[in-house]
Order: sequence, then C-alpha cells, then structure tokens
Amino acid sequence: MKKSIVFLMSIGFLATMILAACGGGGDSRVAIGPAGSGTQAAATVILEGAGIEEGDYDAYEEGFGNARDGLQDGNIDVSFGLLGLPAGSVNDLQANTGDAKLISLTDDEIQYAQDQLGYLPYTISADAYDFLEEDVQTVTAYAILVGNTNTIDHELGYELARVSVEHADENTHAQSDHMTLENALSGAEGLPIHPGAAEYYEEQGLDVSGDVAEVAASEADRPDELILGTGSSGGTYYPLGGEMATVWNNHIDGVNVTSTETGASVENLASIGRDEQDLGMTVHVPALNAFNGEEDFEGAAVDNFAFIGHIYPEVMQIITREATEIESLEDLK
Repeated sequence: MKKSIVFLMSIGFLATMILAACGGGGDSRVAIGPAGSGTQAAATVILEGAGIEEGDYDAYEEGFGNARDGLQDGNIDVSFGLLGLPAGSVNDLQANTGDAKLISLTDDEIQYAQDQLGYLPYTISADAYDFLEEDVQTVTAYAILVGNTNTIDHELGYELARVSVEHADENTHAQSDHMTLENALSGAEGLPIHPGAAEYYEEQGLDVSGDVAEVAASEADRPDELILGTGSSGGTYYPLGGEMATVWNNHIDGVNVTSTETGASVENLASIGRDEQDLGMTVHVPALNAFNGEEDFEGAAVDNFAFIGHIYPEVMQIITREATEIESLEDLK
C-alpha cells in the first residue's frame, strides 16, 4: 500500500511539472511570466533577441511568487520579471537561498528589445540589492494606470489622478515614490488620456499634448463598486494596487475600489475591453498594442480605455541563482 501511495504521489508530481511547462524541449527551465502578462510578451522577445527559440528551453507561465519558489527549490533555472526596483520577490529569494543573481543583457540584446518592444536601456546599480557586486544592464518600461471609459466618468478620472499624486505619501509601497506630478505623464505618449485626468494635470501646469479620450460614462450612472486589475501575488502590481485602492477609498466619496489578482498587463486590458474591469495596471507597451490592435490584440483593438497616470518604471529583472552557473542568456541554449 505504501509503495502504491508513493508511486501515485510521484506520478502526480510529474504530471504537475508537465502541465506547468507550456512548451519547449530544451534543458533550461525558464519562468517567462503569467499568460497574458507584459512580462511574458517581453521575455519571449528578449530571448528571441539572444538567439534563443521556443524549443531551446522549457517555458513556465508562472507568477512571480511561484517563480521565486521554483528558483528556491531548484525546479526553475531562470525567471523573468517586469518588477519595481528593488523587488520584494528578489530580496526574498536572496534571504532564503543566499545566492540570488541577476543576469545582464548584452548591448545587442538591449537594442533588439528596444527595436521590437519600445523598451529603453536601464542600468540596475550595484547598490539596488545587497547581493549585487556590479551594475546589471537591462531594459525598462513604464507601469501606468488606465481606466474604462464606459465606467470611469470625467469627475472620477479627475479624482483618481488627483488623489494618486496628492496622497501618494499615504501609500507605503516603495514604488509609490514614483507617483509624482513630475512623472505623471510618463508612458502616456501615443495613448488617449482620460479627460478628467487631463484636466487635473493641466491645472497643475503640465502640458497634455496627446489626444483626449471620449468617455461614455456619466457621474449619474457611476457604479458603487469598481474593480482594479493588478497582477500576480508575487509581483509588484498586486501589493501596490491594493494600497492604491485603499488610498482612493479613503479620499473619493461614493465609490469602493477593490483590487484583484490577475495575469497583469494584457489580461487587464482585455478585461477592460470586455467591460469586466474598471481600472487596470499595465505596461505602456501592451497598452499601445491594445489601442492600435497589434501583437496580442491583433484584430481586436481595445477602444474603451484611457491613460490616467504613471505609476512607476518597470525594470526587466532576469533572476537566477549562483548554483545554476548561468552567466548569460547564451547559457540557456
């Protein structure tokens, strides 16, 4: 009986690992981010820029918390994460293993990501994490807040933008430091801006040069309950979004914003397009794709969302452990 139980448990574990992998036949096990996330979209392009094709590795569609656990347990070799800096999941990995490591991108890999994704070069300084001994070269994008123009009316858009900036000091998450008036329009280029947010920023002296969206929502029909799509529990969106919702609820009368765990950027934009979410956190690049009907949104452009404000710079962090002896993306071949 005991042998049968052990056998069944072994089969169950093997099945779980097979189901977790989403393709590929290489030896390296790479967490590319949740399905529908900006991380996954960027990770696949970055790997492609390094000459690494789908069959060169086993890809795992893990959230950042599960990816960290996989790295810690030795079940994953490398994890990609578009995260705030410093990232709690990276610090947790270091605390639990003592050998966390970040992989640098080459100049060619950075250029490829810039050309294909619109991401910008970024240097993670050696003092960003205690375990780093030198700077790490990577790419970054902007995390932004977008709103559903069918449910976020003019006045509510104004208040969401105003409270996000003027009460950012009540948000205890480290990334809230970036939610300033100076940064407010970062990531807005090429996107329609919510008219309420535009009004607030113009009152503060900012130059709103982009197109202003038309909203179908009205204050009279404003829903009492609003849903904010964030990301996976191990990433930055989920805890930061929870605090953002709390600050809004404390300062905007008549609404209650509830944050929910999602697959992040792409899923949030698609959910807004289906009127299943009112607000979403996303990287600016998939937002541009959604607006223009490209990449994940080819033939299915989302036309009912608008930019409300910048949140923080999202830095691609490619995480492994010293124990893997992986020094570069080339080593994944």
